[in-house]
Formats: sequence, C-alpha cells, structure tokens
Amino acid sequence: MQSPITDPSGAEPLIEFDRVDKSFGDLKVLDKLNFRVDPGERVTLIGPSGSGKTTILRLLMTLEKVTPTADPETEGGVIYVEGKPYSHMEKGGKLVPASERWLRQRRSRVGMVFQQFNLFPNMKVLRNVTEAQVHVAGRSKAEAEAKAGELLELVGLSEKADEYPARLSGGQQQRVAIARALAMDPDILLLDEVTSALDPELVADVLAVLRDVAETTSITMLCVTHEMGFARDVSNRVLMFDNGQIVEQGAPEAIFSEPQEARTQDFLRAVLAE
Repeated sequence: MQSPITDPSGAEPLIEFDRVDKSFGDLKVLDKLNFRVDPGERVTLIGPSGSGKTTILRLLMTLEKVTPTADPETEGGVIYVEGKPYSHMEKGGKLVPASERWLRQRRSRVGMVFQQFNLFPNMKVLRNVTEAQVHVAGRSKAEAEAKAGELLELVGLSEKADEYPARLSGGQQQRVAIARALAMDPDILLLDEVTSALDPELVADVLAVLRDVAETTSITMLCVTHEMGFARDVSNRVLMFDNGQIVEQGAPEAIFSEPQEARTQDFLRAVLAE
C-alpha cells in the first residue's frame, strides 16, 4: 500500500482516501476512490442519492469500514488522517484493519452533525453539549459548561440551555447538535445533509451558523448537501460524485457556473430546478 500522497508544495493532506473500496453485499458504493482534503479546506460533496457521498462520511466516523478486496494492488484501500493510517494500523511492519481501540483514539479528532440531530432527549441542552466533554474528553464539569456556554452563544441558543430538546424547533435542535460537535474541538467537522430534515423556513438559520463557523474558525469541513447555495458560499472546493467516483471537481464558481462534464450539468439542472 502506498504512503500518503503529498502535493508539490510539500503539504500533507489532512484526509486522504487511497484507492478505497466500499461495498454493501454485491453493491459497490466506492470504487478505488482517491481524494484528499487539505488542512482548513472546506469541501462539499454533491451528486445523486446512492453515489457514495454519505458513505465517505460514515467511513471517517468509523461507522463503516473499508471493504477488503482480493486485489493485491489495492487490498481495499486505506484512509489516512493527519498523515497516519486511520482505517488501518501498523502491525508487524504491515498495515492491517484497525482495532476498535485504535479507531477510538483516532476518531476523537473528527466531529459529525447528522441529518436527524441525535440529541439525548432525556438531557437538557446544556448537558447535551457537556456530556461528551466530561466523559470522553475528561474535562471538568466547570470547563465543559464554560465551553458549552460559548458555543451555545455562537449558535444563538444561550437562552435555551435549560430546555429539553423536545421543546425546541428542528432548526434549534440542529444548532445544538452543531454546538455539541464543536465542543470536542475536532480538527474535522463532517456535515451530512444537516438541513434535509428541517422545514424550509428553518434552513436559513442553520446555514447561517455554519457560514459563521466557516468564516471564524480554521476547522476543516467536509459536507454532503443538496443546498447548492450553501455549497457555493462556504466551499473552497466542490466534488461531483456518481457511482462511487469523482466525476468532476473544482472551485464552486467553476462547478456551478461552467461545469465541464455532462453528468454534472444534468445533476445541477435537476437540483436547481426543484
């Protein structure tokens, strides 16, 4: 298996997929996928449902694992994060699939915001944002609450700290989920269709929070969305996916204004007409 790729400037990618395969039964979702995300870069993945976009995020959250193959050239591929194997670990001079202990250590630098919020319904907002800080990051309750207070202010929900999630709108719940993900100080923030479960009038508030995060922090963001306006505004780079492969990639203005590939043109025509 290759070592992580570096670009001509010598910069090392924060995330790198090196010939990664992923299958569900007979369905191949990712096919020897190569792509990289640089530190501080904001990358948006677009494409039709089933094209492999969310699978990329789930692999980075270790909710899925690379599918081994019999091909000695690729063996299913390797995911690297911060220049070190992420999906695999070194053992006896070779790379082998990572143990759960290795994955727990490595994924602590990755935060994810899901479509369905995934808040703890029996915990008030403040505790939703402090729970992992205390029990995973080992912070004191006072440290965790101070951090939570800063982040709830960032997402515009300071006054909701003592409410249960059920008393919040969907947009407010999603903003709490963003605060919870940021509370762990991740290097990488994964966003999986974070507005798809929201009523249209609630979408703008959530996107405004994410724009603010993008503009005021150096966090690396990898986003799957059908909100093309958000992708255009926030991304440094947009990747068009289809059938587990990158069809086209480039700066947002190039992809949205002058896409070169017919598949990208057809997809954008359909999405923007909705």
